[in-house]
Amino acid sequence: MMEIAKVRQDFPILFQTVNDEPLIYLDNAATTQKPKQVISAIENYYAHDNANVHRGVHTLSERATKQYEEARETVRAFINAASTKEVLFTRGTTTSLNWVAQGFGDQVVEEGDEIYITALEHHSNLVPWQQLAKRKQARLVYLPLTEEGSVDVTAAQTVISSKGKILAVTQASNVMGTINPIKELAALIHAVGGYIVVDGAQSTPHMTVNVQQLDADFFAFSGHKMSGPTGIGVLYGKEALLEQMDPVEFGGEMIDFVYDKT
Repeated sequence: MMEIAKVRQDFPILFQTVNDEPLIYLDNAATTQKPKQVISAIENYYAHDNANVHRGVHTLSERATKQYEEARETVRAFINAASTKEVLFTRGTTTSLNWVAQGFGDQVVEEGDEIYITALEHHSNLVPWQQLAKRKQARLVYLPLTEEGSVDVTAAQTVISSKGKILAVTQASNVMGTINPIKELAALIHAVGGYIVVDGAQSTPHMTVNVQQLDADFFAFSGHKMSGPTGIGVLYGKEALLEQMDPVEFGGEMIDFVYDKT
């Protein structure tokens, strides 16, 4: 009990009453509250270091850039990516998954191919693949589940075919809490030359994630579900696959030269 009280001290938002009772917040699967350490770090940045990252040589820009890249290395180590080149900052899990569906999926999926998903998926890991299947006239296939509510690997072996290009699956369900066997599923889709995309929005805050051990091709998660700021997320991708991707958005830092030609 003392440990819970100690942890509560880190969250200023809990020092209030709602309906004449001390606030108890239980909606962490949707979004987490921010501890005072995170709030202080954000406040300190805006008070002392606010500047464009990678776009200036003045002191504030260099300090902001240094912190930005240090954060990338922290994330790399946290998920055990092979390189910081495999860690992209996005607006959140939804953005990350859409980038993969559009920037990578449009390249590798062709008419008649199969895209595998499950009934466990959050809409963020369902609708982008529905749209990809629609654009490419591919087939969207739901993998069977066990009675416990996780993907049935044995049954999946009979479903996944040589037409399989992408398997998109949550590591931990936001509704049922079941944890899927990502490494085994990765092996199945890789055996037919396909790719696995993992929604880690719910798993990353609660369990050790090792993307190399999982052999995930892409892995997405959000900051706001693990006591971080709203509006920031991560897309991990194997470096060779990220190099293949087409940009989804254009302009800004991605541009080296612009000409007056189409």
